[in-house]
Amino acid sequence: MEPQLGATDIAAASHGAPSPIVVMGVSGSGKSTVGSALAQRLRVPFVDADTLHPPSNIAKMSAGEPLDDDDRSPWLDKIGEWLAGHRDGGVVSCSALKRAYRARLRAHCPGIEFLYLRGSPELIGRRIADRTGHFMPPALLRSQFDTLEPLGPDEPGVTVDVSQHVDTIVGGVLARLQARQAMQA
Repeated sequence: MEPQLGATDIAAASHGAPSPIVVMGVSGSGKSTVGSALAQRLRVPFVDADTLHPPSNIAKMSAGEPLDDDDRSPWLDKIGEWLAGHRDGGVVSCSALKRAYRARLRAHCPGIEFLYLRGSPELIGRRIADRTGHFMPPALLRSQFDTLEPLGPDEPGVTVDVSQHVDTIVGGVLARLQARQAMQA
């Protein structure tokens, strides 16, 4: 069981301005839910990168067509600009499926860390089937898993299992931040 942190612990975890965090993973992994909860607990701004897509990307995905690197480039730059403007702390939910995409984000804001939400295609497929009102159709999930390059051991961040409850995931991340802050003190 992950430790539960109170307001004092949260303030301690965020003291010294945490690096911006990118909550990454395939569609349906819980990026927006976890990212929003994490930002709230850290008391830093949050943005869902889906809101930064140009209309052409949303139209393409809504039509069941996967995005290519040319589609993603201006979107990644917009996310990178948001991160660079929040160097003193912020959380963004962004698929960041490829190592090259994560490197592009780091080019804008070198200190960012990644929280990779890992889950099986079956679990995430069930989640996508149950959600409504999202422009990403379930048929594109396979293309996301095909594109996914999991967070490498040399990349700054952690991997967590998305079968856990959101409070457990966020509590674990906060505990890691707090432990790191204690080691740096």
